[in-house]
Amino acid sequence: MSEINKDEEAQLQWEKEAKRLQEAKNPQPTPEPVVEPTPEPVVEPTPEPVVEPTPEPVVEPTPEPVVEPTPEPEESQLPEITIQTSYDEKSNTEFNSAALLETVSDAEVNSRITFEEFTDEKTLISHDAFGNKQMKIKVLEVSDEHPPMKWKFGDRVKVTKILVTIKHLATQEVEEGEFDVEEIERELQEKRHYTSTNRWIPAEDIKNGYVVGSKHTRLISDASALDYIVF
Repeated sequence: MSEINKDEEAQLQWEKEAKRLQEAKNPQPTPEPVVEPTPEPVVEPTPEPVVEPTPEPVVEPTPEPVVEPTPEPEESQLPEITIQTSYDEKSNTEFNSAALLETVSDAEVNSRITFEEFTDEKTLISHDAFGNKQMKIKVLEVSDEHPPMKWKFGDRVKVTKILVTIKHLATQEVEEGEFDVEEIERELQEKRHYTSTNRWIPAEDIKNGYVVGSKHTRLISDASALDYIVF
């Protein structure tokens, strides 16, 4: 029995040694550790607060005021209305139409302008290019020279001296100056050898001693050229 046991032990040792050598030749891989997933925390939803609806105020309807009907007056209490149908009576406020027809003589009111001499003031005024000034020209002196070819140019007057009045509309300032148109014309002829002044003015363009606005330029052209007047 002892020999058999020895043989079995030797056989077992040999198998263990062969197994060890086999494992040394073919090592087995180390198994990776199994990582269990961490369970996510369960977040419970926050319950929303319950908002109770506010009850609307109950508006009670305002009772309409009761209007009691006004009792109509009796026929005996109505005032009497009198209508005048007569047109013969005249009102006290009626004016006397004869007073409008009363006339006064010109001698009593010391009138110096007749109806034929009346002239609108606008026709005697001229304006500058910007509309800031107004000008009137009064004739002070005329020449006794007779106009040539009266049948062609009409009745004309040769002006010698004038009085110029200029009004500044912005400041209401008034300037006046007397000009000898004939002398200015001679001065311009000596200095510039040329003059554009036409002193022959139609007689119908002179109203109450003033020259109409359309003829102002021909009388002040030389004075403006010599800077005697700025307009």
